Amino acid sequence: MTSQSRTRPGGSERSLHRAYDTALLDLDGVVYAGGEAIAHAVDSLVAARADGMHLAYVTNNALRTPDAVAAHLTELGVPSEAGEVITSAQAVSRMIAEQVPAGSKVLLIGGEGLRVALRERGLVPVESADEEGLAAVVQGYGGPELAWARLAEASYAVNRGVPWFASNTDLTIPSARGIAPGNGAAVEVVRIATGAEPRVAGKPQPPMHRETVLRTGAERPLVVGDRLDTDIEGAFNGEVDSLLVLTGVTDAEQLLRAEPRHRPTYVDRDLRGLLTGQPEVEGEADGAGFRCGGWTAVAADGALELRGEGGDPLDGLRALCAAAWTQAGDGSCGLDAGGALGRLAL
Repeated sequence: MTSQSRTRPGGSERSLHRAYDTALLDLDGVVYAGGEAIAHAVDSLVAARADGMHLAYVTNNALRTPDAVAAHLTELGVPSEAGEVITSAQAVSRMIAEQVPAGSKVLLIGGEGLRVALRERGLVPVESADEEGLAAVVQGYGGPELAWARLAEASYAVNRGVPWFASNTDLTIPSARGIAPGNGAAVEVVRIATGAEPRVAGKPQPPMHRETVLRTGAERPLVVGDRLDTDIEGAFNGEVDSLLVLTGVTDAEQLLRAEPRHRPTYVDRDLRGLLTGQPEVEGEADGAGFRCGGWTAVAADGALELRGEGGDPLDGLRALCAAAWTQAGDGSCGLDAGGALGRLAL
């Protein structure tokens, strides 16, 4: 079933790490949060790689260089090389380099990862909007220490008509202490100050998918992420399958209300889902409901209902997704899901 017509999470008799040759893994909220490994992530990735799956790390976070990301993953216990890391900094730098001459000056609003990616494309990162011959402005996540003055600098240049690019527009980013503002929040500041719109490279936009394909050569890729509006929508745009893990910003209620472009192929708690098959959701919208494991989900009287005596709560969520997505069709489910979700200890 293609993502364009998906009305329920998919099933797979084979474990996902054998059904797909390459996992295109998001990092923040999937592998780690705030620099610390998420539970079960390291063991699952090591096992998947040992059994032949290729791992590639695809992140919208433009702050760190691929070398730094690979070193961090290796430190966490997942031996990695810089060539296995694809960042939105690389994607946006390629995008800029295809539109301006080599050696052009680019106003950098971001961190070291973006600086290195610009230089790799033969561009010259600068710090001031007053630089003569400025060809572009590029904005990427600069970490929690990004100064307000840097956003003002971007605004000065954009207001003068300099082309504006953004590595990504994720409004939030997971951290060890909770959800923090992401690059998209900083982009909004410049948008408000200028009325302009940036050209965006990161997930879910096509430039990021193109960068990933060019660098990995994956033939049967599986996108693995925690965000519906970047990871899952990026997979939808690239017409590839996806696995949503519930270790980051997306919760069960958001998943039930997902529009077609935000509906993942598979749903699991964490990266252990790579090493298992996925159960089928059975049934139709005929009053009998949708069944998965020991649960049956139905849409009735303006609400989603969950019946059954238990089993894996994740199966209950999968059944609820089928009921919600079928009811919503091409839109977003508006049924009350509070009571049904209250039965699940996810």
